[in-house]
Amino acid sequence: MRWIHSDSVITCDHDGRVENRPSRQWVTVTGVPVLVDDDPEGRTITACPNYGPTIKPCTTTLTVRVGYSDWLRIDGHRVVLSHLEGFTNGTPPGLVKHTVRDPRQQFLGADR
Repeated sequence: MRWIHSDSVITCDHDGRVENRPSRQWVTVTGVPVLVDDDPEGRTITACPNYGPTIKPCTTTLTVRVGYSDWLRIDGHRVVLSHLEGFTNGTPPGLVKHTVRDPRQQFLGADR
């Protein structure tokens, strides 16, 4: 598993892109701030193509189910890892997830 930072690509199941906003700027990988717990939650999703008369596109990430390190912390917050998975607000409710498509770094890894 790789550490996730603000340049990592996180998408919904339909390929909409999650807007990363790191809350801590002082720990970086190749100069890019690392994401920590709660950073991937409540973020805007753009360009989700899942829409129609009775279909709601993914526009926001919801609570993360897995993907925070058990051991690695920055300022008391768990580091986000590449096995990140959580739900979105898109339809069908409770089934559409957001996950890491590309960590965009190969330097830092962790077992959990």
